[in-house]
Amino acid sequence: MFQSFDVTTRPEQAAPRVTALRKEMLDTGLDAFLVPRADAHQGEYVAPCDERLAWLTGFTGSAGFAVMLASQAAIFTDGRYTVQVRAQCDPKLFDYIDWPATSLGTWLLKTDAAKIGFDPWLHSIREVESLRKTLLGTGKEMIATSNLVDRIWTDRPARPSAPVSKQPVELTGKTSEEKFAEIGEAVAAQGAEAVVLTLPDSLSWLLNIRGSDIAHNPVVQAFGILTITGRLMLFDDAAKYADLGPDPRISILPRAAFGMALEELTCRVLVDTNTAPFAVKTMLKNAEIVEGDDPCILPKACKTPEEIAGTREAHLRDGAAMVEFLSWLSEQPPENLTEIEVVKALESFRAATNQLKEISFDTICGSGPNGAIVHYRVTEDTNRALREGELLLIDSGAQYQDGTTDITRTIALGDPGFEERAAFTAVLQGMIAISTAAFPRGVAGAHLDALARAPLWRMGRDYDHGTGHGVGSYLSVHEGPQRISRTSLLPLQEGMILSNEPGYYREGAFGIRIENLIATQKAPDIEGADGRDMLNFETLTWVPIDRNLILADELAPWERDWINDYHETVWEKLKDRVSEQAHVWLRQAVTPV
Repeated sequence: MFQSFDVTTRPEQAAPRVTALRKEMLDTGLDAFLVPRADAHQGEYVAPCDERLAWLTGFTGSAGFAVMLASQAAIFTDGRYTVQVRAQCDPKLFDYIDWPATSLGTWLLKTDAAKIGFDPWLHSIREVESLRKTLLGTGKEMIATSNLVDRIWTDRPARPSAPVSKQPVELTGKTSEEKFAEIGEAVAAQGAEAVVLTLPDSLSWLLNIRGSDIAHNPVVQAFGILTITGRLMLFDDAAKYADLGPDPRISILPRAAFGMALEELTCRVLVDTNTAPFAVKTMLKNAEIVEGDDPCILPKACKTPEEIAGTREAHLRDGAAMVEFLSWLSEQPPENLTEIEVVKALESFRAATNQLKEISFDTICGSGPNGAIVHYRVTEDTNRALREGELLLIDSGAQYQDGTTDITRTIALGDPGFEERAAFTAVLQGMIAISTAAFPRGVAGAHLDALARAPLWRMGRDYDHGTGHGVGSYLSVHEGPQRISRTSLLPLQEGMILSNEPGYYREGAFGIRIENLIATQKAPDIEGADGRDMLNFETLTWVPIDRNLILADELAPWERDWINDYHETVWEKLKDRVSEQAHVWLRQAVTPV
């Protein structure tokens, strides 16, 4: 199993750890200390050695941070984790803060903390500078320090050191040499002579390598300094790269040498202040910093034709595994299964493809009220038996060498109620609206987000997460900069892969989400159009959507046509890829609405 169900934190563990941290704060002369979820690479997912927030507070979500004061503590999380944070964090120790509705700066201004400590490797340049600007003139001071949590975390795990592997050009579509030249030109165009690279997926993409430093994400955690002449200093454990052989373009140095190398730079250096640790700025003492985006992010997001082709095949393989799973699930009496047994079964069907490298994240398998926890992770403690008449939400994905998948299906266990069907139908209508959208070049995710929410808005409802995130090509399942959300102003471009996943959640009752992956492409000519350059989406995910949850009379004719056409395409693409038993189930599952 790639997924475990161990309980990694408990609320009662926090109290002695908080006490120990406060002693360190007192000894260091600090009134407050910031504990983010982030690591030095500012990724969403972190290695066990960087799980400081979870170790200290018990909160295991992928976004959030804590602020520790001498007699007060607060944990900041967004709407995805409203339920989870209350279950995992002791309310006697922590105040729960709705973030970003309440910013860190606004909250700190209301406290008497004057000296606020932070680890400069765990906060981006932009984050620290923004906070300092908020606190300017208030008598409050941001103080960089070594990490206080590390001083008290005596059994902290070691840094990962598994070997890396090469990703073949047949799947990447570009050689590493071509990428070096492309990025070098982009850096030079911004007037810089070198660029600091700190994002694991950027370096993995640039070098056409994959690793296992982060669970479920085949990335390599390293730092890099790339010059416009095509030389790269890579800061990591050299033993991880032994199987790749020497490369005259690359010098591999220990991670500890990164700071000294930054101090020795005397040229104009491009730095992404949104992602680079604040420590990078302080160490570039002799260089001129040129602020700009990580030059790997956008070309990585715009997949090559080879990457799109690989992703299509990965989704067909994964779709067949999902159909095998859903066929199996339909034969099981709900009361005979638990959430853990469902997760194990799904992983086994993916493993049966003999091409599964990893799951792309811990499967979210929430039955009944657990489905309302947006990023629910089933453990031995929370494991729940399925029940007739409830909904089962399953959000899962796989890492294959030719592509990364992410799919959510909500399944009726028995006869669903009218309320569940009405909500499901509205969510489906939102998903269809994104799937069928055509839009002029220059349109951003923020412009499309409302299309997915409109059916729910008409019911006075909404969901507290974005409609879509970017997805990598055998890389991170959550990839930037492309998104479909209220805050994403980046224009979508061809080759960008995104999720399309509206939802609805009723705390204590049920959760609904439907998710397909889509790829941005040039739209075919539209009759009567005025010649605008239009884009639309190619659907990548091909798995039946539960017809038992659809109120057909609520669908417009074009929406009914879409779901029926989608299911007919599922049938054509998968009918020859599944077993005889799954073939029979699939034929019934795609019956027209």
